[in-house]
Amino acid sequence: MDRKTVGTVVSVKKQWWLKVNTKPVRMHALDGATFPHIIKVSYMVNGTEYFKRKWIRACDQPPAVGAEVTVLYDESKPSKSKVL
Repeated sequence: MDRKTVGTVVSVKKQWWLKVNTKPVRMHALDGATFPHIIKVSYMVNGTEYFKRKWIRACDQPPAVGAEVTVLYDESKPSKSKVL
């Protein structure tokens, strides 16, 4: 990854099917449960729009929709990228 650009968060989805329990003893099913997120980022390279999805851990706070994030991409193949 040798080039850098700014991308915009298009969507943030919670993965309801993957529950992470944070308490050793729970009173009900969702007591102390946190969920990971998947964010979708759009970025432009040479007039072409690309999309990248990134998985955010359950203990981390995902960025809001419309927030700007840094995207590293390969100059020879811009679809190959990494969201920071």
